[in-house]
Amino acid sequence: MTYVIGKECIDAQDRSCVDVCPVDCIYEGSRKNYINPAECIDCGECELVCPEVAIFPARKATNDEWKQFTADNAAFFTEQLPGQDAPLGDPGGAEPLGSVDADTPLVAGWPQR
Repeated sequence: MTYVIGKECIDAQDRSCVDVCPVDCIYEGSRKNYINPAECIDCGECELVCPEVAIFPARKATNDEWKQFTADNAAFFTEQLPGQDAPLGDPGGAEPLGSVDADTPLVAGWPQR
């Protein structure tokens, strides 16, 4: 299982979650952070420190919005993002990759805060 970052992170992108992640699986898009489901070890450290209360366990995605963001977090890694040559896949850590200057269509089209 994995953790997911929801809509509350859009245009907020507090980096507290990034700082505590022991496996460096939280990647930065243009407007939102994304957790790589293949790299997340389900420790929950990110959820505890998020001041936006944007992070939730995927296993608890029971409403439509949480299900939508669970699929969207995975899509950030499996679909080709605007301006990218290929899907990100599993880079093995966010820090070496740096900020990805793109978002999924859902997040890119989300109304500005």
